[in-house]
Amino acid sequence: VILLGKRIEQLIKEKNLKTREVAHDSNLDVENLRKYLKGKQEMKITTMLKIAKSLNVSVEELFNFVKTK
Repeated sequence: VILLGKRIEQLIKEKNLKTREVAHDSNLDVENLRKYLKGKQEMKITTMLKIAKSLNVSVEELFNFVKTK
């Protein structure tokens, strides 16, 4: 959960976006998005899809932090 939040935060910075812009485009409350980014709240798959869409990335890209063997 924490790694996913950090990855989303990294993508927001890479794309020079603001948290509130991503929250708005994802139809989320800014405070809820911040909880996801800090790993304090687990997100539903639908929320993950909305965030990925607002960042213009695939869901797989959100999980780019996962190391494969």
